[in-house]
Amino acid sequence: MKIAIVKLSSLGDIIHALVALQFIKARMPYAEIDWVVERAFAELLNYQPDINNVLTVNLRALKERKTGIFREIRRLRRYASKHYDLVIDAQGLLKSSLTARLLGKRVSGFDADSAREKIASWFYHVKVAYPYHANTIDRNTTVLTQPLGISITREEILNKKPFLFYRDADPRISFYFLKNAKNIIFVIGSTWESRIYPPEKLVRVAKALKQNCLVIWGNEKERRQAEWMCEQSEWIQIVPKLDLNGLKALIARADLVIGNDTGPTHMAWGLSRPSITIFGPTPVNRVYETDINKTIKSPSRVDPYKLDKNDFSIRDIDEKLIIDLAIPLLRQASTEAIPEAAAGKKNVAPVKSFNSNTLDEIEKSLVDIDWEEFFLS
Repeated sequence: MKIAIVKLSSLGDIIHALVALQFIKARMPYAEIDWVVERAFAELLNYQPDINNVLTVNLRALKERKTGIFREIRRLRRYASKHYDLVIDAQGLLKSSLTARLLGKRVSGFDADSAREKIASWFYHVKVAYPYHANTIDRNTTVLTQPLGISITREEILNKKPFLFYRDADPRISFYFLKNAKNIIFVIGSTWESRIYPPEKLVRVAKALKQNCLVIWGNEKERRQAEWMCEQSEWIQIVPKLDLNGLKALIARADLVIGNDTGPTHMAWGLSRPSITIFGPTPVNRVYETDINKTIKSPSRVDPYKLDKNDFSIRDIDEKLIIDLAIPLLRQASTEAIPEAAAGKKNVAPVKSFNSNTLDEIEKSLVDIDWEEFFLS
């Protein structure tokens, strides 16, 4: 069976959908699975053994040059020549549903009450019902497996294997890890200012834990913030700019990842590394809590249908709560091995690095291209 999955963005959403592949392949070992994704996110999917082909589109460019739609249609028709038996739109947006219809004759996706954009459901032959406000991982796994006659239990997801892979990582990474201390990664960026935990509080976390804290960054503002954090504590280092391949390799070696509700933090779950995800104006049920993956949520109420970008309650979270969660996770991390699966095969050419603005762009997911913006030149 030939299957095409359309999940264009964003980083965290792709991770929360990727987990389904290992269960699909376990039930359908001979299925051929291609994944259609925005070009900026493609490196996240590289070396995934359950994906036959990573197929890229560049719909983001349509915001600047709408005539590019003709180029993208030609590209999708070329992909469609593979004659997929089923195309699954796991995004639930107008642009993703149209992408799916251009790829194949039989398309599945969320029904009108479950999709982010109701109009998307008009283009599906098979429709999946799953509440929009429900857990993001459960929604993703259901929309990907139900059309195939497969069901995945919560226990299976909790016991999933690592599913992000890297090769030939940046050799500089090794210089930043210490053998005589726990290695903690701070993820300091996010798409909105209101989703960012105060850096001064993370500095206090580092001073309390007294371990090797590595700060990752994706744009110049975050770089300056990371440098300021380094100046405040001897326990903090700033890591060089990394592409997604290097970021996966870095997180795969971490004893703990502490960060905002954003893609790099969610990588820890995909790599089975301990993590603490800090939530403010976004729903905490986007993720699974496990023995090693914890969450902290500010007291504000969140409407999943209408997120409030002016909800800065994340700033009110006491850093002592993070410290209290981190201590047992770090203790537990000492008995855990870095997952071998993350390394993949060797002797493969390294992935080309992104330019200096890419990780910043990755945080700005494409969500809300309207009909006019999608079609008109």
